[in-house]
Amino acid sequence: MPVDVQTEIEIDRPRGEVAAYASDPDNATAWYENIKSVEWKSPKPLSVGSRLDFVAQFLGRRLAYTYEVKELIPGERFMMSTAEGPFPMETTYTWQDVPAGGTKMVLRNRGEPSGFFRIAAPMMASAMRRANRKDLARLKALLESRADTSV
Repeated sequence: MPVDVQTEIEIDRPRGEVAAYASDPDNATAWYENIKSVEWKSPKPLSVGSRLDFVAQFLGRRLAYTYEVKELIPGERFMMSTAEGPFPMETTYTWQDVPAGGTKMVLRNRGEPSGFFRIAAPMMASAMRRANRKDLARLKALLESRADTSV
């Protein structure tokens, strides 16, 4: 059973600022509760083909996986995916201007779980949705609290 979870939020900051911060892997542990570490496997700066090792804690399990950047359109779209591990997944961020001057950010995770995660797919989708809402709320609070400074 595939899992496809899409979550969005409006952030009262310019699109370029939100996109630059959210798509920088070095910031992931600041706003993703479940991501414990990120290690660059490719030279900086981030580009299509960059590889990054992530360690996360999800549903009581430690997950280690390598993401590869598949698409990077600064300020518009960022997509990375992993084909390894018990839960091969694709993560996509998109950003759009909103009339009030802020940014709508959409976070989408989709993948095809296997093993334990396949059995737990319906519960996983629900848990991912809750986690993504919390993570986007944390990102919003973090960026909006820095309203007077450059991110």
